[in-house]
Amino acid sequence: MRSLGLDIGDRRTGVAISDAEGLLAFPLSVIDHKNEEAAIADVIRFAQQYQVERIVVGLPYSLDGSIGGQAEKVTAFTERLRSVIASEAKQSDFATVDIQMWDERLSSKAAERLMMDAGGSRNKPRSRSKKGAGTYRLSAKAAVDAIAAAFILQGFLDSSRV
Repeated sequence: MRSLGLDIGDRRTGVAISDAEGLLAFPLSVIDHKNEEAAIADVIRFAQQYQVERIVVGLPYSLDGSIGGQAEKVTAFTERLRSVIASEAKQSDFATVDIQMWDERLSSKAAERLMMDAGGSRNKPRSRSKKGAGTYRLSAKAAVDAIAAAFILQGFLDSSRV
């Protein structure tokens, strides 16, 4: 079963995809958030394009296991995504997609560590200032978001096989 993994942030959402058998997760893309409706439309476009049957959304619990502000935002986004997918399924041949939430604690840190171990920069990515100073390395941060989504999805896939 092919699955899509999401690492939802305030500015970007990392997207990962599994292989057709649902064994391995791979970073796929990053969605920049212009607004929530556009982000949801992009997720649905990926789901249709890759004919996924499941979407796994990372839920950012606090380290103590509590649900904080970001987890509440992700939960609200996920509920809106569910609603839009259900509506799409009624209006077209788009099949209903199973949406699961998965504990994503430290997935972004694990992704950053993986990139550093692979020879990436230890510096945080910076955006270009209005005066043009600094470098524009959004691709490094985007890669972290997509890799974090792959960590989330792989954790879910591994737990499903046990």
